[in-house]
Amino acid sequence: MNVSEPDALAKTTRINLLFDFYEPLLTEKQRTSLKYYFHDDFSLGEIAAESGISRQAVYEHVKRAVQVLESYEGKLRLLEKHEALQQLAEQLGNSVTELSLGTDAKQGILDIIEQLITTNNR
Repeated sequence: MNVSEPDALAKTTRINLLFDFYEPLLTEKQRTSLKYYFHDDFSLGEIAAESGISRQAVYEHVKRAVQVLESYEGKLRLLEKHEALQQLAEQLGNSVTELSLGTDAKQGILDIIEQLITTNNR
């Protein structure tokens, strides 16, 4: 079964976001494998050569690390909450621009929304 390019890109983006949230909870092998594979776009063969292990072992490390990330997300829901907050902040920003307030008042509210987004992204 071929995975289409948009699906592959969406999966890579999701894994990278999960990695950002849960990286400290992974083992060193899992972190290294995921960084090479998803961040640096190394092939399994390149990672195997770099690590001195077989391509199959690299595949298993990556597969297991992805499962661990998804397991953490299933329990903690940090990415889900992050995305919900981003969406709500965007809706709030759009609503503020439609209000009949002065420019300074609108900008003050939009600045606060931007601070919320920035804080949420840390």
